[in-house]
Amino acid sequence: MYSVASRVEPDGYLRLARAVYAEMALAGFTAVGEFHYLHHGPGGVPYDDPNEMGLALVEAAASAGIRLTLLDALYLRGGFERPLEGPQLRFGDRDAAGWADRVSRLDDTDRVRIGAAIHSIRAVAPADAVEAAKWASSAGRPLHAHVSEQRDEHDGCVAFHGRTPLAALDEAGALSSDFTAVHGNHFSPEDVFLLASTGGGCCACPTTERDLGDGIGPFRALHSAGVALSVGTDSHAQIDGFEEARAIEMDARSAGETRGVFAPFALGEAATVGGMTALGWDAGSLAPGRLADFVNIRMDSVRTAGVDPGLVAAAILAASAADVVTVVVGGKPIVADGKHLFVDEVERELADSIRSLIQ
Repeated sequence: MYSVASRVEPDGYLRLARAVYAEMALAGFTAVGEFHYLHHGPGGVPYDDPNEMGLALVEAAASAGIRLTLLDALYLRGGFERPLEGPQLRFGDRDAAGWADRVSRLDDTDRVRIGAAIHSIRAVAPADAVEAAKWASSAGRPLHAHVSEQRDEHDGCVAFHGRTPLAALDEAGALSSDFTAVHGNHFSPEDVFLLASTGGGCCACPTTERDLGDGIGPFRALHSAGVALSVGTDSHAQIDGFEEARAIEMDARSAGETRGVFAPFALGEAATVGGMTALGWDAGSLAPGRLADFVNIRMDSVRTAGVDPGLVAAAILAASAADVVTVVVGGKPIVADGKHLFVDEVERELADSIRSLIQ
């Protein structure tokens, strides 16, 4: 990742993002929350427009027809006691105030929401997290953060700051109904209670956790406590919203040695309303006044055959991205008959873009 991050420029970033967003659309996603922290040029030198990399993502989303919540990430240090170095220099603004000034120059559109992210407590000191939380709160923006993704990160924060990452974020004023903790694999029971009591949500990224061996989060406990769940692809180990939602159940079965932990409807809600709410969109269900974003899936494939078509949420336990037929965003199709209407040869474009970067 760092090798590519050290070389990619705005044009290449645009091509990569367009292909990834089109692939997401083909998989049934109508909105993407981009945790964006590749901000500046090599060595951390800002472009003439300091938001040029973010604007490349905005253009990519428009080309792919997908909604975008640009979660512009504050990223100021390489670890609890380490400065940024090497490719990480491209991630950092001079300080939290400089980050806020840069992000304030970005504007919402009918298809774009500007949000904020605190990369993590290892990459952002609590005092700087205060500034990011204030900016997001004052502007009414969604705020996300990587929290307790890896055991070493969780335990390192406890050792360095004397409290868990979520508790440190709470002391920084980050936790609210607009806050989403991404991952949460190593939450303590106290963390679960804290997130529930402050109204925050949690975004599970199961296929990434499998890929990286990061663990299984206490999602049963979070759900029981009333924490709103959503699902994300994170590192795009797999782009399949059905699999991400289904994996919450399957991982909980393995962890608890039991079955039927979540009702299919709850998993469907995490993959739809939960995600849209976390990203600041009034969408995710078909109802008057809500955005007309929806997906049609095949109910006659070898995966979905036999599923009661009247129990749409049950399809979460059977369908895959390969079953997506039509994707509509704002009442306008962007995928029809399983083909993207605006981006040709999505996989070839993505493969060519990656190949050009690594050669």
